[in-house]
Amino acid sequence: MIIQISDLTAVKNNKNRLLSLDIGEKTIGLALSDAMWMIATPQETIKRKSIKKDVDVLLNLKNQYNVSAFIMGYPLHMNGTEGLSCARVMQLVEALGDEFPVLLWDERLSTSAVERTLIAADTSRKKRKQVVDKLAASYILQGVLDRLRYS
Repeated sequence: MIIQISDLTAVKNNKNRLLSLDIGEKTIGLALSDAMWMIATPQETIKRKSIKKDVDVLLNLKNQYNVSAFIMGYPLHMNGTEGLSCARVMQLVEALGDEFPVLLWDERLSTSAVERTLIAADTSRKKRKQVVDKLAASYILQGVLDRLRYS
């Protein structure tokens, strides 16, 4: 079920967390909030296998970390239109069903921002490729957490 950012406060109880996803064609970067919903921490990057297997992994993580909502990066084009990447995200949202809250977060330029930071830190191409997805998920989640805290 797609929710708005204002709906997140209704599911917060200082014991649960938010899980952020940066959904790519081959991988999904994951980041997790702390229980106070203040800090986003990169978790891992999982290889995509099939929608059903991806959903199984996400639901297992939901249970393991007491996740109350998924934050999914929504990769709009720079002009605000939706493309194939948005359709990939919506396919996963639909596979999760209506029982679990999902916030779609505009992630334009998140991967670019992370890439620039890694390049500035003189991170090798190989290392950047290994960490960029989970760092992008963390960047997305921190944006949501900051918005909740300062709005």
